[in-house]
Amino acid sequence: MSYLPQTYDEYSPFESTMARFDRAAELLNLEPNLYKILRTPSREVCVYLPIQRINGDTEIFTAYRVQYNLARGTLQGGLRFGPNITLDEMRAGAAWSTYKCALVDIPFGGSQGGVVCNPKYLQPLEIERITRRYTADMLDVLGPERDIITPDINTNEQIMAWIMDTYSMHARHNVTAIVTGKPVEMGGSPVGNTATGYGVLFLIEEALKKFNLAPTETKIAIQGAGRRGSSTAQLLYEAGYKIVAISDVDGGIYKAEGLNIPEVLEHFAQHKTFKTYELAEQITTNELLTIDCDVLIPAALHEQITSQNAINVKCKILCEAADGSTTSQADPILYEKGTFVIPDLLANAGGAIARHLEWVQNRMGFFWKKEEILDNIKHKMLKSFQEMLSFSENHKVDTRTAAYMRAIDRVAAEIRLRGIYA
Repeated sequence: MSYLPQTYDEYSPFESTMARFDRAAELLNLEPNLYKILRTPSREVCVYLPIQRINGDTEIFTAYRVQYNLARGTLQGGLRFGPNITLDEMRAGAAWSTYKCALVDIPFGGSQGGVVCNPKYLQPLEIERITRRYTADMLDVLGPERDIITPDINTNEQIMAWIMDTYSMHARHNVTAIVTGKPVEMGGSPVGNTATGYGVLFLIEEALKKFNLAPTETKIAIQGAGRRGSSTAQLLYEAGYKIVAISDVDGGIYKAEGLNIPEVLEHFAQHKTFKTYELAEQITTNELLTIDCDVLIPAALHEQITSQNAINVKCKILCEAADGSTTSQADPILYEKGTFVIPDLLANAGGAIARHLEWVQNRMGFFWKKEEILDNIKHKMLKSFQEMLSFSENHKVDTRTAAYMRAIDRVAAEIRLRGIYA
């Protein structure tokens, strides 16, 4: 049976994800009834948050939580703030989280939440009010055994702390496991802000064996200077790699001989822009995607590599530290060019592994050392990398399709065993 419709909207994150899902499901000969379940979110919640602004005015903010599939365990997913958040984006994020966790074999389902707002124009107290009201209005669907929240775009440790406090006040006792990515002092992970970067580092080290490249010979470009991009840049720099370009939403910098990453990141932390950095060439964030490099790491927003610019991508390895950074229509172009893709489901899963360990330690009251956490991340990332390559070779498909096939197969197996409650 063919599941593939005629067309997909390239600029719909969910449809782009489902295009990949459909291809993988067809290659797996997934049963039609399982196909219907796995392609559909379990629950979508929309609430409207009345928030009193500092000036006394009340403003209504739209907020979402999408819970995709809980067959493999407790749901977990990010909470992001942004002016352009859509329900479609939330669906995609929840699906990515579901299949990412399945791919690296951690017992979580996937969810995603967001609030439509612009943090740039909000005071800290207003952001706190939005966070606490979001938590209160979502109490019925959240919980350490239901759905746990993690940081995402424009959210951080402080926001996780507010969520934990609000939820705990309603529960009348401390519930540290309701969030991950919180401050270490509250039971957070010592690698909470760098876990994705470590995962990318481990994968690049492994992937470069295919190209016989040493770190000092490897030119890397990183799109994004947020939590994922900056930690990845710092870790790769410390490991001896040559970071030739980095950017944020307003533009970036390029230096063929390699950037001094600690200096660059310090400048960005102080000035919130690369435009005032004078020791490198100024480039746009789109130009960074097509510069000559060995490894390209999109670590910013989704839909950065599309059918329009994929032909100009020059990297040998594309390692997607950001979810949905490549559209489904760009996939065949990259495949034909011979680009080795480490897809987002795997590339940024280091964060998901660390979040699972944080959740477990909060529930057990036992805390691992940093070295133990990193060993766990490395083991799971490299094991999943080899499984993806085996699927790719055995089924004669590209690495992204292989990753989806492996993940879907795991979730489907769980549902077959559990059955459908009716």
